[in-house]
Amino acid sequence: MAIFNIAKISSVIRFTLYIFPLTVVAESIEVTLPKDSYMVKQIDKREIVKLTLDRAIEVALSDNPGLAELNARARALAEVPPQVGTMPDPILTLNALNMPVDTLSLSQEAMTQVPQVGIVFELPFPGKLALREQAASFDAKTAEFNVDEMRLALIRNVHTVWWNLFYLDQALVIVQRNQELLRQFIKIAESKYRTGQGIQPDVLLGQVELSKLLDMEINLKASRQNQSAALNVLLDRPAPSQVILSEIINESLPSIPDVEPLRKIALDTRPVLSSLRSTVKAARTRVALAKKDYYPDFKLGANYGFRSGSNPSGGERADFTSIMFSMNLPIFTDTKQDRALAQRKQNLIKEEYGLQDQALQVDMEVEQALADYRSSYEKASLFKTGIIPQAKQTTSSMLAAYRVSKVDFLNLIRSQITLYNYETQYWKAFSSGWQAWSRLEFAIGTTIPKVMAHDIMTIDKKSDTKMNEEKTYE
Repeated sequence: MAIFNIAKISSVIRFTLYIFPLTVVAESIEVTLPKDSYMVKQIDKREIVKLTLDRAIEVALSDNPGLAELNARARALAEVPPQVGTMPDPILTLNALNMPVDTLSLSQEAMTQVPQVGIVFELPFPGKLALREQAASFDAKTAEFNVDEMRLALIRNVHTVWWNLFYLDQALVIVQRNQELLRQFIKIAESKYRTGQGIQPDVLLGQVELSKLLDMEINLKASRQNQSAALNVLLDRPAPSQVILSEIINESLPSIPDVEPLRKIALDTRPVLSSLRSTVKAARTRVALAKKDYYPDFKLGANYGFRSGSNPSGGERADFTSIMFSMNLPIFTDTKQDRALAQRKQNLIKEEYGLQDQALQVDMEVEQALADYRSSYEKASLFKTGIIPQAKQTTSSMLAAYRVSKVDFLNLIRSQITLYNYETQYWKAFSSGWQAWSRLEFAIGTTIPKVMAHDIMTIDKKSDTKMNEEKTYE
């Protein structure tokens, strides 16, 4: 019988061990990922989307985890001021007093009080709570300004990467177009060589230059992949996600603004300066709070004790009540309060110097960004209106002259390569101009007012494409 029971128990155990994994599997099959899980985001965001610059900025501001982290920290600090500005919670006491240890009788001794109920209030010296709340409020404002600074930095970074991608796309278009042109040149050289009007080195030279352009295309594609991954990180997308920029039809570079108004705007609106000003105010408040620590804090309490038993006269024993008052005595001021006040004062000096240094840094950022923008603006204007049209005309003349053997093939190739370099430099200057403009807006902490930036340089990409098509040689 015992053997039967053991066998039966063993069968039940084996059945349980067999069923348990199936149950776990069944339960795991029913589990679904939440909509906001990281895995779902990974899958959903692996899509090809044409990104405008405005859309990229919108996505970055809403999805970037670094910005969300600072936002959460700022919201957490905003909850601190009411806490530190509120009176400490009262303390409730329950005591049993003067109980005889031999009998533990509640009525044997007249002084026995069971229970004794009391309440104690802690009373900070007047003004301390207000100063603590004020300092915490400044800390919360500092965190808010840090969020604004992070937001501006994120916009600047998106601008930088987006315009890098734009430049690389334009460079790829130019290099591919030049590859086709070189192939046409090579065909012309081969045709002249077959008819005895050219030489074989011209054909080989053209093939070498074509191979160089193919190498450039490989490098440009690799650079574009790197910039695409960087933009995806800013947008909280998987790094391999493909990025296709929307085409710009009519883009312009604003006119060069004056530096002095920008410097004034920066001092007033740059979040990092506002953050440091708030930090300085918090440090000053803590100096005032350190001075308050020379004054004592208080405690006020009241007790009510219940007594049992009777008096010798036969009457019931009256209950006891007590009122208590205490305060700390700040007598070690030379090693405690004095040192704390000196610490707070030095911290205030540190924050004031930090604000002064940061103001100089912001002023430098404005000057540098404006200088970079001026350089890019003038370069883009020079390439667009002067150098590129002249280089196109030179190349067309070179080709016509080469057809009738008045110019050698090397000069024709050099003129085409020069035109290629000028076109890529133009788009580099154009993209760098918008990047510098973004850095300038980051430096002043806001968008540049329209009254300070009139559009005087317009690039119509359709007309530019048309000019390129007219340049294609038969």
